This record gives sequence, structure tokens and C-alpha cells, in this order.
Amino acid sequence: MFPKALLIFLLVTFIAACSVPESKPDKVWRHAEEAAFAADISPDGRFSVVSSLTQGINVWQYGKEEPIYQWSHQGAGSNVVVSVHISADNQYVATSDREAFALWSMRRGEPVGFWRIDESSVRDIAVANEGKGLLVARSNGKVMYFEPMTGRRLEFLGHQEKVNSVDISPNGKFALSGGNDYVAYLWSTESGQIIHTFTHPSRVTLVAIDDEGRYVFTADSQQKSQIWNAQTGAPVSNLQYIARQKIFTDAVFSKDGKRLLTGAPSRRVYEWDIQTGEQINEWKVAPRENMSPPSAVVYGVGYIDEKHVLTESSSGLAELWSREND
Repeated sequence: MFPKALLIFLLVTFIAACSVPESKPDKVWRHAEEAAFAADISPDGRFSVVSSLTQGINVWQYGKEEPIYQWSHQGAGSNVVVSVHISADNQYVATSDREAFALWSMRRGEPVGFWRIDESSVRDIAVANEGKGLLVARSNGKVMYFEPMTGRRLEFLGHQEKVNSVDISPNGKFALSGGNDYVAYLWSTESGQIIHTFTHPSRVTLVAIDDEGRYVFTADSQQKSQIWNAQTGAPVSNLQYIARQKIFTDAVFSKDGKRLLTGAPSRRVYEWDIQTGEQINEWKVAPRENMSPPSAVVYGVGYIDEKHVLTESSSGLAELWSREND
């Protein structure tokens, strides 16, 4: 039998070893005075778009102290935008609340269009380069592909239940969607035909397409978080972690195709080796003020350069972090 004092010491040591130490960012910017509802970071880290209750939608350029644009989704009143996506070419932004979605021009700082959904609520949104195509995930299991310039619409009917997450290739030709039916699909926006099917043991909560067309990422509500070959549909690696459950809120592939960066609702930011699924780095963002216990959701992650990553979280802060390992 272990002495009681030794047992307590070993238990405390084990807990300390399993916990993530408080991280210290290189730099911090206040992007929302109150809690943020949603955020996205452009693939090159140059821009962030942040939605908050009383300040609407603010567009920030990296390193600037004031937003370059301030947008209002529904006119006067409280802002309820809960989904934001920046196109891979930094030219357009898609935003949505549960009942409507909008497209904005980053060059002009003005809205391109505003559309309302009557049949079912909006769950997620994504926009292609040049604003040529929008994906709208819906609670009725349908995904709408919409071309604002031409008015063309296509409904993808592959899912049997609520769709939780969507992403679109930069050229707008390929869509990725995942839902409560335990399945993610890569499909053509030209024909609506399924290209690859990715199955999970529980509901799919997040999907992401590599902008270079090499990989896709799908994660479920339990323990399967998989990187796949976008061309063949074959598995590349499964993210390696011990936890029985790990939820992700955002994911982006590095430009060199070696790393995957993910955010989580537990203040955590993780970096992974794409080929092995092994964790490379981990950071812990600042919690929301006056929250007990301390908490924050990481909404957006992005690479600034080879040595730095940027995060946006529900705390209303943008935080810059140094990468320690390669």
C-alpha cells in the first residue's frame, strides 16, 4: 500500500502532467468588447472577421488597432451572426444567422447581397474565391450551393439528418459537408454527385478542405478525427489523442501540406503532423472575463507565417503565438 501522502502527491503530479499550462501569447488585440459569437481568419492570416452582440461584424487587418470595416447583418438592433467564412483569395466574406445569409466584398467593404431562408435554419456557410459560389448548410439535412452572380442553385440531398459543417474548394467546384447522420461527403457543385464518402461512428461536427486540394479533414463528436487524401478518398492519418471525446471548432491546413491547425471549445489550439496524426504544438487562449470556471471557444485559427499562428476566440481577443516545434 502507498502512504496516503505519497498517493496524493502522485495524483496531483499526474493531474498536473495532463493539464495544459497557461500559455503566454506574443501579442494580444481586443477585437470584441464583449463575447464574440463567431470569427474566421483568412488562410494567409492577413484578415479576421469577428461577430459580436453589440458591435456587429468587424473586419480586422492583422496588426491594426482599429477595424477596417464595420458591418451590420440585420440593420439596427442586436447582432446574431453565428457563422463567418472568408474566401481563400481574401476577396469575399460570407456571414449568416439562423434565418439569413449575406455576401460581402472585402475590396469595396460593401454587401453584395442578402438572402433569407424560410424552410429551415442555417447551420454553417462557406464561400469560394471571387464570391462565385456559396454553400449553406441547413437543419433539414440539405446543403444549398448558390451562385450569386448567375442565380444558379443546386441542392445536395445526400444527408439524412441535420448538416453541421461545410467547406468549399477555392475554385468553387467541390463541396465538403458533414452531419448528424455520421457521414461526411465530398461532392461536385456542378453535378451534385458524391465523389468520396467518409464514415464516422458518431455525428460529424467539423469538416475542412485543404485549399491546395491535397487533403480533407473530418471530425466527429467522439474520438475519430481523420485526415483523408482528397484525390483518392483514402485515410492519411487519424489524430492521436487519449481523450474519450475531443470536439473541434475550426481547422486549417498549412500551405506546405505538413501540418494541421485546429481550435476547440476548451480554449485549446492544437497543431498536428498530417502524415502521422501526432500532436506537435498546443496553446491555451485567454478565457472570457468574469467566467467561472474560466472558458472560451476558439472560433478561428490561422498561420501568419512559418513561425507564428493567430487565434480568435469567444473572449473577444486575437492572440499571436510562436510555434516551438517543426
